[in-house]
Amino acid sequence: MYAERPFPGLACVWRRTATSDAPTLVVPDGCTDIIYAAGAGAVFVAGPDTVGHLTALGPGTVFGVRFGPGVGPAAFGVPGVELRDQRVPLAELWGPSARLEDALGTADDPCDVLAAAALDRLRETPPAPLVRAIASAVSSTSVGDLASDLGLSERQLHRRSLAAFGYGPKVLHRVLRFDRAVKLAWAGVPFADIAHRTGYADQAHLSREVRDLAGVPLGQLIRS
Repeated sequence: MYAERPFPGLACVWRRTATSDAPTLVVPDGCTDIIYAAGAGAVFVAGPDTVGHLTALGPGTVFGVRFGPGVGPAAFGVPGVELRDQRVPLAELWGPSARLEDALGTADDPCDVLAAAALDRLRETPPAPLVRAIASAVSSTSVGDLASDLGLSERQLHRRSLAAFGYGPKVLHRVLRFDRAVKLAWAGVPFADIAHRTGYADQAHLSREVRDLAGVPLGQLIRS
């Protein structure tokens, strides 16, 4: 069972409860998460991903906070490309975290504890304003035009995109478009309509991209 809810300043907070060791497929969304596995007492950072990952944390409840695209690396103090497709103990990024782990272990809702810690870090080291501009425009314009609009060379845009998002702008566009398509599929939108609404050439193009990024067909993905 998975549930998420909005949280001011973050993409969302979420929890997942499993009753078996069966792995869960986690697909790219351009975001980074801080995750607390309550049973193991482990706190780690996930993503940003470029492909689907099978994750097995065993029975129990896992809590998480999700940063929007390009936001998490500012809180962690490392370029996004260093976290790409990685699962990293939070202590490796923030240093010893005994106080945080104690607070998580006694909290009524560990999501609130994780969110407070995340927002404290973002107040200290907020993402550059350029990050939002890239995320909002990368899907609607060419890389050259986006770089020009931002007063950057294409090489500068690529370097800043790697640092903020973990991807260059072309991969970022693919991931964000894929994420929009998956959300529409979850909402029950017909696949042909999804392809049209999200800018794929046709439904076959959508299908290829989903297989490349998730490793399974779209129909199977939304049933999992």
